[in-house]
Amino acid sequence: MLTGKTAIVTGSTSGIGLGIARALAAKGADILLNGFGDAPEINQLRAEMAAQYGVKVAYCGADMTQAADIERMIATANRELGKIDIVVNNAGIQHVAPVQAFPVDRWDAVIAINLTAPFLIVRAVLGQMLERNWGRIINIASVHGQVASVGKSAYVASKHGIIGLTKAVALETATTGVTCNAICPGWVLTPLVQKQVDDLATREQISNEEASVKLLGDKQPSQQFTSPEQLGALTVYLCSDAACNMLGATLPVDGGWLAQ
Repeated sequence: MLTGKTAIVTGSTSGIGLGIARALAAKGADILLNGFGDAPEINQLRAEMAAQYGVKVAYCGADMTQAADIERMIATANRELGKIDIVVNNAGIQHVAPVQAFPVDRWDAVIAINLTAPFLIVRAVLGQMLERNWGRIINIASVHGQVASVGKSAYVASKHGIIGLTKAVALETATTGVTCNAICPGWVLTPLVQKQVDDLATREQISNEEASVKLLGDKQPSQQFTSPEQLGALTVYLCSDAACNMLGATLPVDGGWLAQ
């Protein structure tokens, strides 16, 4: 379905981004991975993905806080994959503190990675997508793009911002073959979240199942985590012809969080 297409997925050496990259590769897209990690492990991941899915897998360890690194990532994708058809802006960070004590450098970093980097990437790739009259821009936002939580001012602001950016880009490309949409996950079972579950279970001497329910709390009524694979499947759908008239959508995958 995506054979002949190429995709950049930021923050894709683990977690949500890796799940999305695998899903796109499974449908035939060549992939540029991005993220931090141990070089031998990343090389092994590239080789395994390329062999498993029969696609090209490139890598660039660009730092999403640095505009020059983002330019280098775009250049790497163009050079090694030939073009850029799909962009998934997934890289993100979080910091928790009350507003009056929120460190300014942490605010700057959250906004840089979660909001400014997606803008810079879209700005850089949109021209070639419009020239070919085909492109898919998928921003991994969050339920926090629509509701807030205490202590997460920078994250909430950045995710509200990415939803606004999504809508603006969608309108600017509405008469073309380029679409821009946002996925808004709630709790997702990534390795980092699994560690939180394990630590909570150990600390309170309860089962992992009980710890999961406790962590999900009242926010996710389904009492179930979303998986990276499910987010990957939704991303693949947004890249399909069936989604060609979905423009500026904000798609919650949150177990009922926003329904309350």
